[in-house]
Amino acid sequence: MNLNREQMLAEMGITPRWVLRDAPGTPQAARAAPAVVPTPPAAAVAALPRVAPPAEPAGDWATLAAEVAACRLCPLGERRRQAVLGVGDARPQWLFVGEGPGAEEDARGEPFVGQAGKLLDNMLAALGIARGDRVYIGNAVKCRPPGNRTPEAAEIAACRPYLERQIALLRPEIIVLLGKTAVHSVLHDNKSLAALRGQRFEHAGIPVVVTYHPAYLLRNLPDKAKAWEDLLFARRALQDAGRAT
Repeated sequence: MNLNREQMLAEMGITPRWVLRDAPGTPQAARAAPAVVPTPPAAAVAALPRVAPPAEPAGDWATLAAEVAACRLCPLGERRRQAVLGVGDARPQWLFVGEGPGAEEDARGEPFVGQAGKLLDNMLAALGIARGDRVYIGNAVKCRPPGNRTPEAAEIAACRPYLERQIALLRPEIIVLLGKTAVHSVLHDNKSLAALRGQRFEHAGIPVVVTYHPAYLLRNLPDKAKAWEDLLFARRALQDAGRAT
């Protein structure tokens, strides 16, 4: 069943409806057809974007996927079923970076499935975007921590080069960091999310915005409204970056 925007926001628990004062941004230039970049269990190399990015220092998706699938740089690589590289548009506007795979993500090979994934999908829909369409979704850590615990600093550091290469290959127009693990990986900052929200950071010349992880929002429903504010702030940052360009 298709939901209108008000119903989407109600589903997310965000009421009353937030309204942007600034006018919508100039439409983006025509893009190539979105390409999904899944990472299924036994075919990490085959599960690549259908539109191959041009060669660049970060390498290519085939090399990156193979290296992540074979990675044993930290103990997480010995315990997981499979590495979860990410999924989405190979040339996205938006890159969302979460924490790490949970049990269901580890089984399916895709980030943000289950209830947290549904909430993230609703948040994207309220912005008029969707995974695979102008959006790429990944994690700071590619392998599931035991018991879905928070990744440790050494595990984040071991996976950081893979995330850096993803960013270089994707070249998103804005990065949204979901939770403290993503903030620690990309911004190298240990401040609280409350101290980082509502600010525009940069990584490799790309605007970066911080908000809560969807799993946290499921446990703290009042903060959904704050997350919606953060997404609207991210959209304005994206529009400002487009105008500056």
